[in-house]
Amino acid sequence: MSRWSERRERLRAVLSANRCVHPGSVFDPISARVAEDLGFEVGMFAGSIASLAVLGAPDIIALTLTEFAAQAYRICRAGNLPLLCDADHGYGNALNVMRTVEELESAGVAALSIEDTVLPQPFGSKGQAQLTSIEEGVGKMRAALQARRDPNLVIAGRTSAASITGLADAIERATAYAKEGVDAIFLVGVKTRADLDAIAGEVKLPLILGGVGKELLELAYLGERGVRLCLQGHQPFMAAVQAVQDTLRALREGTSPERLQGIASDALMKRLMRNDDYVRWGKDYL
Repeated sequence: MSRWSERRERLRAVLSANRCVHPGSVFDPISARVAEDLGFEVGMFAGSIASLAVLGAPDIIALTLTEFAAQAYRICRAGNLPLLCDADHGYGNALNVMRTVEELESAGVAALSIEDTVLPQPFGSKGQAQLTSIEEGVGKMRAALQARRDPNLVIAGRTSAASITGLADAIERATAYAKEGVDAIFLVGVKTRADLDAIAGEVKLPLILGGVGKELLELAYLGERGVRLCLQGHQPFMAAVQAVQDTLRALREGTSPERLQGIASDALMKRLMRNDDYVRWGKDYL
């Protein structure tokens, strides 16, 4: 059994349940430990946040697979939180998708999504998102499933068609990916209950939602429609950025360290760095 299988089994249990949960958006080992300590069932590591955390760059696929997988591994090894990764378009064509699955499976992720967006944006697109053909998307899903070695690893087919080409195309793509055998469907840009009702009537796999409208944030309703994970955004990273900005500004402007606001306590820091474990290991082995 893979060293990561137990957490993958727990994520599959979330997808098999009859309720919807919000994953915790994480970006590094400490944020993942915070989410785990607070009881989040699943962590979410987004490509956009990875680009910010690793490169300080916008979400334009400047980040490489190697960099993304390395950060995912740092997150996974820090604890036992099942991690869902946004693997974008698989960093290329269907053969690149196979490599992406191999790397992220080895990194310890519990689930990953492959999307059918044309990435990076091609010359002349003027910032308008474009989708691959359904046939190319199907090929990527098939390749992803073929590359998987641990059967507990969850592979989700992802599409933003609802906000690009419309509801009918989103349903057609989700249905096609479901037929290939993916474990879940990840939909971005569904805004209304009417749209979700229509999708849920056609797609029977567990659903993952991102970029939803406000009327879709009721967990009981989502659970009834087959939604098992609903993203809320990536506010923790933005909050961390603001905290660093505020703290450095205060220090630059002359505030003494002992008067700073919003600083994590020594007890919290020791718990998050697993200080007691290192003290015990030091006694045992040093």
